[in-house]
Amino acid sequence: MTASIILSGALQHPSTATVTEGRIARDSTDGRPEPSSIPQPQAPTSLSPPPPYFFKDGLRRVAPYFYTYNTWCKERWRGRKIIEVFESEFRERPVEYYRAALESGQVAVNGKTVSPDYVMDPVQVIHEDDDMVVINKPSGVPVHPAGRYHYNSVVEIMKAERGPAFAPRPCNRLDRLTSGIMFIAKTAKAAESLSAQIFRRSVRKEYLARVVGRFPDGEVVCDQPILQISPKLGLNRVRANGKSAKTVFKRLAYYPPPVTRSSSSSSPSTEQSETGALGDQFTREGEGYSIVRCLPVTGRTHQIRVHLQFLGHPVQNDPIYANQKVWGFDLGRDDAEATQNSDDDVLSRLSRMGKEQVADAVAYYDEMVDVYHKKKAERMSGELCAVCETPLYTDPGSQELSLWLHSLRYEDADGSWSYVSPLPAWAMPPEGASGPTQAPGGIDDLVEAAGEDMNIGIS
Repeated sequence: MTASIILSGALQHPSTATVTEGRIARDSTDGRPEPSSIPQPQAPTSLSPPPPYFFKDGLRRVAPYFYTYNTWCKERWRGRKIIEVFESEFRERPVEYYRAALESGQVAVNGKTVSPDYVMDPVQVIHEDDDMVVINKPSGVPVHPAGRYHYNSVVEIMKAERGPAFAPRPCNRLDRLTSGIMFIAKTAKAAESLSAQIFRRSVRKEYLARVVGRFPDGEVVCDQPILQISPKLGLNRVRANGKSAKTVFKRLAYYPPPVTRSSSSSSPSTEQSETGALGDQFTREGEGYSIVRCLPVTGRTHQIRVHLQFLGHPVQNDPIYANQKVWGFDLGRDDAEATQNSDDDVLSRLSRMGKEQVADAVAYYDEMVDVYHKKKAERMSGELCAVCETPLYTDPGSQELSLWLHSLRYEDADGSWSYVSPLPAWAMPPEGASGPTQAPGGIDDLVEAAGEDMNIGIS
């Protein structure tokens, strides 16, 4: 049997690879050929009907056939050479077999053959034409070089992958911690065209968030104004004297907390390992979590995160807006007048959580703080560069590489185009539970709930 294996990118950090692997259907004397003797198959677009069975020596057998195997790249594969992934994850064959398959051109990443030393790319291409590349941006990676990120950015990664002649022009904005749909124009004209559509608000966008607790049924519209209380710290909150803002929310799924749990164990869960984020023991005890669809009608900074916080269901691993040490026990819920926490109180608490101190993301209970601090976050290491004496950082903690907020869908209002990403790993049903595994078919229900504001594009 010959098999064409397609390894595509992680739900939160994608990258694709197509591997052609050969195997002869077993009978009493057949052996296994060398990869070089295997003809290059054309991967079928869908699973073909099985070939005819035949019997030999009292066994039902299947004639040789082509098969396409699809899987998602795991978070732990990210940043590793593809040959290392084959060696550690696909142990049916010796590593020499996979190396020969790679070297003979039977492996492709995003449609292009790769060598054994190819490093799994964190940027998944969803669509590409002569004008535009639509990608599924991974969390933890900024769009542009900024601050300490000179090369680990979407722009620089794509330039390194495609050569110095490629000039990426990002058309929409995503925060470093946010994953999902991004548009990278290949020409200035294409960038101007899409940017103009976004500015005219003729482009609709849907996000997905994983929030604390059971989100209410039906469409929930939050039209609370948002005020930036600190440009320096990038902090916003719902305030009666802020700028108009509107977001439509709708629960996609709710997952209750596990029936049995071990509060004494601090070892990371399987989900933590795969998603690079915090486990359930760091969230409000016993509430479970919801996967929520989000349609921002306006475009205020941190709008979705701030509105979810106001509604009492913050993004579950939000290091700022789900932080009890900053916002108090109620986390800013229903506090448009700032009577529970003044702006000065919030800013004072947040300013103490600088480079020398770990930000206690989702630290809802004081008794969890000690456990949480064992997860090292990125901070100053106390060491200096041996060449220029620049202060050095530690490696980032998992909570600094992922925010459970994902840009799921972009579409033109007149229906001329639409792009949807796969659900991120953190939005998939937990083990033993049933729930949605694909994006909803459309966003008409959210648009209808937004009312006339969606049509006139309020700002």
